[in-house]
Amino acid sequence: MEKGNVLSTIKRDIESHVGEKVTLKANGGRRKVLVNRGIIEKTYPSIFVVRLDTDAHRTVTYSYSDVLTKTVQLVFAG
Repeated sequence: MEKGNVLSTIKRDIESHVGEKVTLKANGGRRKVLVNRGIIEKTYPSIFVVRLDTDAHRTVTYSYSDVLTKTVQLVFAG
């Protein structure tokens, strides 16, 4: 039951930063850490969307459990 509360807290925190710049540190596997910058575009019940500041303006999606398990770390530029 407590895990659900933690996930809802993470979701509310990310929802409060929609439209803001964020730095993503994602586990790329095999000791790789991918660092990207972008803007949190939209949140959904299970995932959130980040539009990256790369040349192609790519979007990536992550689940709130990715943040909980520290597969993805978010640093808000605020």
